[in-house]
Amino acid sequence: MGDIRSRVLLSLTYLASLGCLVWTLRDARLGQLTDDLATMDWWWLGLAVFADISVYCWHAIRWSLLLRPVEPVTFRQAVRAIYVGLFANEVLPFRAGEILRCYLVSRWTKLPFSVAVSSALIERIFDGIWLCLCLILTVRLVHVPHHMRWLVDSGYFLGIVVLCGAALLALAVFLRQETRALLSGEGWQRHVRILIDDLNLIGHSRFLYFAFLQSLPYLLLQVIPIYAAFRAYGFDLSIGVAFALMVILRLGSVVPQAPGNLGLFQLLTKEALERIFNVVPAEAARFSLVLWGTVTIPLLVAGFAALMVSGSKLFELKRAAEDHANEMAKNR
Repeated sequence: MGDIRSRVLLSLTYLASLGCLVWTLRDARLGQLTDDLATMDWWWLGLAVFADISVYCWHAIRWSLLLRPVEPVTFRQAVRAIYVGLFANEVLPFRAGEILRCYLVSRWTKLPFSVAVSSALIERIFDGIWLCLCLILTVRLVHVPHHMRWLVDSGYFLGIVVLCGAALLALAVFLRQETRALLSGEGWQRHVRILIDDLNLIGHSRFLYFAFLQSLPYLLLQVIPIYAAFRAYGFDLSIGVAFALMVILRLGSVVPQAPGNLGLFQLLTKEALERIFNVVPAEAARFSLVLWGTVTIPLLVAGFAALMVSGSKLFELKRAAEDHANEMAKNR
């Protein structure tokens, strides 16, 4: 029954993503895309690709810093695991790369798999906190049309989820024993106790706060590929517009969608540029494809290279990570 539900959800997600893509490109005049590419400034495009790769190198530094109190993870190990995970996210549904990168780091080091998963959860909490703050700034500086207010509402919902996660992290760090005593039952309470124990291993360290501070530049670095893509394409749009678009795209990435964010990425890019920043609709639609390729193709290439270096096959790694997670859940 679970497999049937997963397949139905996957099919609906793919159909929704396809619908978003078709709707975005319905009047895009795709025949002009060749001319657009021929007239692009490839120096700016190169900067966009370099900046996009650098974002995840910074991610590797932050992840290594977060894990340092438990197990030393080198920059090379972290960046390889992250890029294999990114590659998996681009070709597999439901962001399977998050579990995959945690499994790889635990396999290459003595780091417990559950602690690696907890560190990924902490990263999402940190990113969510800064993203919510960036959303508040964006809403104050940019007029969001009424029909796109759902983005703001989803941001506020994300804020509630992030606050709950931050509260759990605070309880794990400062009130571990008291919280465990309150959650003395079985079932979901047992899983929360395990999570609290794992979070506690990371939480009692100054590196946790350093990693939190590094999460802001990690988020802001993602503005550079968008701004450089603007300049490469010939759009005279400011870095503030790139910042706002980054926030919108990051919020959109929270929604389940097809691998590589295909479909919703193009829809959000086109709608934001057209409705908020008055870009010609057809140009906004074609640019959505250019921006998607700019931030996706480098990840595919670098992720494939990292996968080859690891000497493993993607689906074998995915199966091993799932088996490892299931085995850990049974034993604990």
